[in-house]
Amino acid sequence: MSIPPPTGPEQPQGPQQPPHPQAAPDQQPPYPQAPHQQPYAQGPYPQGAYAQDPYQQQPYPQQPYPQGPYPQQPYQVWNQGYSPYNRPAPTNGLAVTALVLGILCFLPAVGAILGIIALTQIKKRGEQGKGFAIGGIVMSSIGVLLWVLALTTGGASDFWEGFSEAADDAGGVTFTVDKGECFNTPGGSLEGLAYDVDKVACDGEHDAEVFASFTLPSGSYPGYDEVTETADTKCYALQDQYAMDSWALPADVDVYYFTPTRQSWGLGDREITCMFGNTDETASLTGSLRNDETTLDEDQLAYLEAAHVLNVALDSAPEEPYVEDDLPGHKEWATRVSDALTEQAGLLRDHTFGSDASGAVDDIVKDLEAGQKEWAKAAKATDADTFYAHYDKGAGYIDATRTVTARKALGLATTPPTYEEGGSGEGDGGDGGELEV
Repeated sequence: MSIPPPTGPEQPQGPQQPPHPQAAPDQQPPYPQAPHQQPYAQGPYPQGAYAQDPYQQQPYPQQPYPQGPYPQQPYQVWNQGYSPYNRPAPTNGLAVTALVLGILCFLPAVGAILGIIALTQIKKRGEQGKGFAIGGIVMSSIGVLLWVLALTTGGASDFWEGFSEAADDAGGVTFTVDKGECFNTPGGSLEGLAYDVDKVACDGEHDAEVFASFTLPSGSYPGYDEVTETADTKCYALQDQYAMDSWALPADVDVYYFTPTRQSWGLGDREITCMFGNTDETASLTGSLRNDETTLDEDQLAYLEAAHVLNVALDSAPEEPYVEDDLPGHKEWATRVSDALTEQAGLLRDHTFGSDASGAVDDIVKDLEAGQKEWAKAAKATDADTFYAHYDKGAGYIDATRTVTARKALGLATTPPTYEEGGSGEGDGGDGGELEV
C-alpha cells in the first residue's frame, strides 16, 4: 500500500538531500512547512537518523545514533530473562525415590540408603534434589524405628493379619463356614463366585447347610476341572457321615460346594466346603438335615452304620449298566455286595437293640444272610443269564421295603428315597439305586 504525499503548496520535485551531519546549523536550508501532518506507516523497527522524513516535525531535538554497520534496536529480541541455553540442573531421581519410600514407610532401610547415595550424586553432578534426599533419609530413619518397635511389641503380627484379611478380600476368600452352620447368600444362589454369606439359624429358612470340609494338598493350582472333580467325588462320599439316614433327605436337596479359585489359591486357600442346598435356586431349606452321633440314639446309630456298609457297596456298580457288555465288572461288583452283606449282618447281630426293634432287626439279618448267598453265586456266574438269575433273587432279599418295619420301630424315616437316572443320591450306581437299606 502506498502513502499519498501531503497536500498544500507545491512540493519540491525529487528527493530532498538531508544536510551532512557535520554541516553548521546556519548552512542547513530551511524545511518547507506543510499545512497538515500526514502519519507514516510504522515498520517493525524505528528508522535511523538518515531515514528520517524531512517533513516530519520532531517535538524534541534529534539525537544522533551511534555509528555502526546496523541501526540500533530499541528492544531485546528475546523475552526478558529468557535464554535458550540457560536450562536448570535436573533433579536427582534417587532423591525423589528415597523421599517416596520414606513417606510411605515402605522398605525404610532402602529409602535411607538411596538418600545417602543421592546426596553423593548431587554433590558430584551438581543436580538438584538435596532436600528430597535429606527428607527421605529422615523419614526412612523414622520408618526403621517404627518397624523395630512393631517387631518387639507384636504389632507386626497384627499388621500382617490385617494385610492378609485385605488380601483375602481381593481374592474372594472373605468368609468361612463350619460344619453344621447354615447361611444365606446375598444373591440367593449357590452357583458362581461367592464373596460373602450371612450365617443364620438352621431352624428357619436358609439357602445351604454345611456338612463337611476338607483340605486339598499343597502345590501349584491344579486347575478348575480337577478341583471341582475332587470336590464332587469327596463331598458326595462325606454326606453320609452328616446325614446318615439318607431316607430323611428331601428329594429336592442336592450337594453343593465352595472351592478355591486360582486367585485365592495363591493366597493359601486350599479348603473345599461341602453343603446341602435346594435343587431349585429360588427355594430354601427349612430345618437342619443333620442326623449323626450328635442327634441319633444308640440303636439308630448302630442300624445306620450297618446299612452304610451295604449302601457303599451297592453304589460301586459298574458304569456299564448291561451285564452282557461287562460281565467281569459286574461279577466284581457282586463280590463287593456279598462281602458287605456279611459285614452288615454281623454288625446288626452284635448290637443289642431295644425290645421294640429287636424282632424287626432279626428279620432283616435273616434276609441279609439269604441275599448274601445269591450275590455270592452271581459273583461266580459264567454268563450273563446266570448272573441275572442270582442277581434278581439277591436283590429281592435286600429290597428297601423290607426294612420299613424296623425303621419305624427305630424312629427313622420310613419312605424309601427315589432316584432319577443320573441323580445324586445314595445308590446311584446302576442297578443298586433302589436297593438302599
